[in-house]
Amino acid sequence: MTGQKTSHNILHWLLPAWVRNYAPAKLPADIIAGLVVGVLVIPQSLGYAVLAGLPPVYGLYAAIVPVLVYAWVGASNVQAVGPVAITAIMTASSLHGYAEAGSATYALMASLLAVMMGLMLWVAGKLKLGWVMQFISRGVAAGFVSGAAVLIFVSQLKYLSGASMSGNTLLQYVSSLAHNISTIHLPTLLVGGVTLALFLINRYGGKWLWESWLPTASAKWAARLFPLILVVAAIVASVLGHWGGLGIHVIGEVPSGLPSLQLPVPDPLPSIEAVLQLIPTAALMALIVFVSSSSVASTYARLRGERFEANDELRGLGLANMTGGFFQSFPVAGGFSRTAINVDSGAKSPLASLITVVVMIAALLVLGDLIAPLPYALLGAMIMASIVSLVDVTTFKSAWRTDRLDAFSFGAAFLGVLAFGLNTGLVIGLITSFAGLIWQSSKPHIAVVGQLAGSGHFRNINRHDVVTYHNLLIVRVDESLFFGNSESVYRQLQLAIERYPEATELVLIMSAVNHIDLTAQEMLLNLNQALVNQDKRLHFSFIKGPVMDIIENTPIIQELSGQVFLSTMQAVKTLTEDEA
Repeated sequence: MTGQKTSHNILHWLLPAWVRNYAPAKLPADIIAGLVVGVLVIPQSLGYAVLAGLPPVYGLYAAIVPVLVYAWVGASNVQAVGPVAITAIMTASSLHGYAEAGSATYALMASLLAVMMGLMLWVAGKLKLGWVMQFISRGVAAGFVSGAAVLIFVSQLKYLSGASMSGNTLLQYVSSLAHNISTIHLPTLLVGGVTLALFLINRYGGKWLWESWLPTASAKWAARLFPLILVVAAIVASVLGHWGGLGIHVIGEVPSGLPSLQLPVPDPLPSIEAVLQLIPTAALMALIVFVSSSSVASTYARLRGERFEANDELRGLGLANMTGGFFQSFPVAGGFSRTAINVDSGAKSPLASLITVVVMIAALLVLGDLIAPLPYALLGAMIMASIVSLVDVTTFKSAWRTDRLDAFSFGAAFLGVLAFGLNTGLVIGLITSFAGLIWQSSKPHIAVVGQLAGSGHFRNINRHDVVTYHNLLIVRVDESLFFGNSESVYRQLQLAIERYPEATELVLIMSAVNHIDLTAQEMLLNLNQALVNQDKRLHFSFIKGPVMDIIENTPIIQELSGQVFLSTMQAVKTLTEDEA
């Protein structure tokens, strides 16, 4: 019995819950979803590898081992992990200048970056730092992704046109293109321009293109399969038209075989300074990967009524990237489009991702020679068409209408990315966001309130028809009190006291105050003394337990000129009776 119990515990530890509890009825849906995702994202994976500065085949490598690991230990049942646009462009940006793009040394540096990023994510998961996600505002995240999307779009012009260009910022890209305008290759531009137009029509004119003559369900699948059909058509045209001989850059020979186990250690070894310079980049990539992947995974978990644990997501993404880095992968994340296709195709569990891996393996073993004639111009056009939707104008408009601080954070991150590159742009966005938070907290809302007639509720006298009492000044403080806003609160209270000179009792409603630091405590002591000097008294109502724990043994309570009331209604009754 003991041996059976031990064996059961080992299996419980080795096998994830979805395997132990897998229902056979899910199998057909998972197989279909895995096949669909695998087939549709093959060209996308090739394109993202090119975007990262790697040979196209590395996109398939990155869609094998990391996907297997995440399917086993990740937090989401349906999230599809793999190469994505953000990690690809950040990889290219961070490795710019370290080695020649496409070289063996560059590929090993990309794998090293994946291991570094994965280690940071895994350690963060072990330290239970999933709560960090809530400090990245929607404005900063959307602004960063939108700025990165613009950079990605512009960076692909070199593949679309055949022109020589490079850079890390919008100005660098534009300047480089302007200086190399004469290197534009017209046949490449023709192929790139036509395919880009077709991709955009399919994406944004699909209703006109497909639904006008196909049933809705069929039109949906036609729009999804169109990129794959276009890839096949381009390969056929490339072979028949000898595009390679016309100077159109094609993928060429694709190594057959699976990714091999390799230590992610470049030869020659990079200097210690070079590795140290990658740490901030890896940390920022880890943050972005976590935020974007968690956003996708948590959204679908909520829609499916499933539990989502941010720390499990950290560990899953970390192990996926660490392990993948030893099998020729570059940094990966949960993909927006991949996951959407996975869910829409009927995925029920991570088994769908395992089926996708089988498709990728088949592609590596069989399709190498078949995709060799595929032009880079088409891959660039595919990325450009898919990346347009990441420019999140809707979020900016919404923020501008309802939350200007978040709109400014969006703008700071967006313009920072375009002007200074991805890493600096993100930092600028974060600093702007935190500065806005501090500024907002430094100017808290202070409301003079009165009693709603016939009730025990108290509301702002400027918004409601309320009853006031000549000897009472009741003020609601709508913010925690700390060093950043103590002076502002004191000034506003003094102004209120001056506006109502006949009031001898000041009651502070503390229901919204969750903390009072030392500076704020000193402010309250000074306020109490100032009121005493005017023959007036200070009272508190609705002090929360944790706040009272902080101040009950301090002079704030011990030297308080008035009383501490459980409710504002109690304060009104007591103080108006005293007056009577």
